[in-house]
Amino acid sequence: MVKVKDIAVERIANNMTSSELIHPGEMIKDEIMARGLTQKELAEQMGVSYTVFNEILNGKRPVTTEYALLLEAALGTDANIWIGLQSAYNMQRVKQDHSFMKRLEKIRRIAAVF
Repeated sequence: MVKVKDIAVERIANNMTSSELIHPGEMIKDEIMARGLTQKELAEQMGVSYTVFNEILNGKRPVTTEYALLLEAALGTDANIWIGLQSAYNMQRVKQDHSFMKRLEKIRRIAAVF
């Protein structure tokens, strides 16, 4: 967490959470387009189902470790990038679940007693 004298930590850009969730599939789509490939071509190159791959690109499925490694092989991008983006997406999505966050807060209060 970044701290700056006389500025509330939640007002510093590096500490803020975007209100818009961006699934890593959107970024993979951008990468594919930038390379002049089609989704179908890349799915064939990776040896995966076009339907499943399309669902990942459209945010309906997560980028798994296997797909991240396939993307690394096919595009030359580090698999850890895709896994990290998926993890950040998952974390942000859960943090927007107010009932779950209330549950966490309750657990934290109980744990603070000990």
